[in-house]
Amino acid sequence: MNALHTFVFVVYPYICLGVFLMGSLARFDRDQYTWKSDSSQMLRARQLRIGSNLFHGGILFLFFGHLFGQLTPHSVYEVVMTASQKQLLAVVAGGIAGLACFVGLSMLLHRRLFDPRIRLTSHRTDLAILIILWVQLALGLATLPTSLSHVSDPQTMIALASYLQGIATLRPDPSVIAGIQWHFIAHMLLGMTIFLLFPFSRLVHVWSGFASVAYLFRPYQVVRSRRLNVPTGQNQPGSAT
Repeated sequence: MNALHTFVFVVYPYICLGVFLMGSLARFDRDQYTWKSDSSQMLRARQLRIGSNLFHGGILFLFFGHLFGQLTPHSVYEVVMTASQKQLLAVVAGGIAGLACFVGLSMLLHRRLFDPRIRLTSHRTDLAILIILWVQLALGLATLPTSLSHVSDPQTMIALASYLQGIATLRPDPSVIAGIQWHFIAHMLLGMTIFLLFPFSRLVHVWSGFASVAYLFRPYQVVRSRRLNVPTGQNQPGSAT
């Protein structure tokens, strides 16, 4: 059990991060024609538009919220808010974004599963990653009531953040999350697993979305009209001879 515990909470996170980074790079180098999210916008366009907007808006908020919320040292955010205030902010803002994302993903998943034409054009990995994301969102929403009850004593949030910050600084300490409720642990481990599966799914197009920010800083492309230089004295086309 000690060996399994060490593997899951010390080794496995780095396996996920390694596959996430190196796998994305290898796929971009070897299979650029698969580096995309297949479009089916001609089918059930209204459901796609609403579901996609809710999902993408919610998932981006949740990603950056988790990234900065969990990896920011406690001493930094305590300058502007207490741990209890941060916990309440995470529950309210994360709950709204999570619910919007969950509704949007449910619409997208329903569209792919129950429209025969869309299902025929969907890869098994498309359906698998959508289902995994749906379960992950459901687990995250399931933690909200417990997180709300921890507002006055946010030790669980602090412990999880300390553990994840330890991974980021190459000093993971699983002992800090001993005794934490199972749904928090399941939510965290499934999140790591999504990073592991990332290079093998349609999620790789997220890299292109982040890379498009570079276009904001590109210099303007100067386009000049091309003129035909005709030597002096030479008859131009259409002129009288």
